[in-house]
Amino acid sequence: MSTPLSATDRAIIAALRNDARMSITELAHRVSISRTTAKARLEALVREGRIRRFTVETDTDVEGEVRAITMVELQGKMSRNVIRTLTRIPEVATVYATNGAWDLVVEIKTDSLVNFDRVLREIREVPGVLNSESCLLLAHVTN
Repeated sequence: MSTPLSATDRAIIAALRNDARMSITELAHRVSISRTTAKARLEALVREGRIRRFTVETDTDVEGEVRAITMVELQGKMSRNVIRTLTRIPEVATVYATNGAWDLVVEIKTDSLVNFDRVLREIREVPGVLNSESCLLLAHVTN
């Protein structure tokens, strides 16, 4: 089990969620720590897997991107191993724990239906996954 995040680490993550492109100098300024500390803490967060990637969020859908939500039913005490395995699949964008009939909700992003099918097979083959159901995301709906 990993150790709890420090207040500094939580502040770094919060700042990066707002702007993952900021420089180390800007990050240090926003979190009120030295540049050396900011660099060391950021490197540690990445090395420990607390920060898995830096990404870009846009206001438009990516042409040709296949996005889906997959609900996953787990076998009893296997949840930690399943979650750890799922987060190592590059196309798995996010994993959420949930309640109800499904134990996890997994957001998947791929560049084709062929790759989506491959990722879905990978998920279904993970020891501890009993069942899954997927919904392709077709278009963002706005009011």
